[in-house]
Amino acid sequence: MARERLGDRDVVALAVLALLAEQPRHPYEMQRLIKERRKDFVTGLPRSLYHAVDRLLRAGNVEQAETTKDEGRPERTTYRITDSGRERLELRLLDLLSTPRTERPVFTAAVSFLAHLPVESALRALQSRVVALRGRIADVDTQIALVRPHLDRLALLELEHARALDNAEADWLDSVVADLRACSLTWPSESDNVTPLTRKVSRSN
Repeated sequence: MARERLGDRDVVALAVLALLAEQPRHPYEMQRLIKERRKDFVTGLPRSLYHAVDRLLRAGNVEQAETTKDEGRPERTTYRITDSGRERLELRLLDLLSTPRTERPVFTAAVSFLAHLPVESALRALQSRVVALRGRIADVDTQIALVRPHLDRLALLELEHARALDNAEADWLDSVVADLRACSLTWPSESDNVTPLTRKVSRSN
């Protein structure tokens, strides 16, 4: 059978394989579990989930286990993972875990064009982002504190990783904000071929 490569961004297919590796499931149950387990990186539900199942089915990574129809409900097809699907899941996880990738989020694009804003506007925006990140970190800390007594650390690694990323970004932004407030970043002048900018930031910010 054809073996379709899971792309770097095809996390929906990865989630499907992982859920089916636990036991056979139908798409509705997979969608429910993704939400219950807070797999927020899986987006575009439910359409993306059904598309992922179709791709994996064509690639021979999953197969139909059974189709049932309860009275008053549409047919539901249960899928199970195949041997090639288990192999694909293991290889993909090993690859994603071992190999750093250059992932450019939208925020990176915004940072690259930061100089197109007046200094004061850039400063306020970055300060707002720091506040939002610190709030998100506090929320994660609360979640971890609530579930830690009941779960092994393995189940918390996803939350810990998200917290570490937010904390690192917030610390970096603190340094950028400090440099902006100290006027130690060289900002383009009106003579440069960019949007006119204010060269200095008020010390009161």
